[in-house]
Amino acid sequence: MTNAFFHEQLQRTPALMHKLRDFSITICGAGALGANITENLARSGFGKLRVIDRDRVEERNLSTQPYYRSDVGAYKAKILTNNLYRALGVTVDGRPKELTSANAGQLLADSALIIDTFDNSSSRQAVFDYSTNSQIPCLHVGLASDYAEIIWNQIYRVPSPANDDICDYPLARNLVILAVAVACEVIVNFVATGKQESFTVTLADFAVQPFNV
Repeated sequence: MTNAFFHEQLQRTPALMHKLRDFSITICGAGALGANITENLARSGFGKLRVIDRDRVEERNLSTQPYYRSDVGAYKAKILTNNLYRALGVTVDGRPKELTSANAGQLLADSALIIDTFDNSSSRQAVFDYSTNSQIPCLHVGLASDYAEIIWNQIYRVPSPANDDICDYPLARNLVILAVAVACEVIVNFVATGKQESFTVTLADFAVQPFNV
């Protein structure tokens, strides 16, 4: 483990850091949630990360996503790959592709854990179905207004297509970062203990609560 993760290793123990380094995760989506989760996991010591997103960086992404003005127009998945290699020497498998039910098996295979952060129901459904059929653990992370959910596949319900997200919804950066922090700690705890914990997050009262079905 390199000195780049010195403080994290003191917090987590060397044994857990070795687990994180060798644990393969695929992040579906490289937007506000997916990009920040990918960066946070890489900076926490995860060494086998794949990120899937067909979108390019837009100027309106810059306040909530870890991209720069010079990245506008480039594929998000490729920018994450380049930035995290430059920052940490971590090789992220960035795939600028649309995930569908037809190619989910190809894009998600060999994952020990899938993280779904997509902003549309059809892609979330494809991830949900593949995870259910393959029995690969999957954590779904989503936002709405001042509310976020971090929910494991077994109790997750895909939103109705009528409620698909659009690109001009309200979104506070602080909610994004709070949800990302909770999701990443859930992921670390899962690798450490195998425990699958689901939570809700509300920004107005700073509340992080266990998710009740």
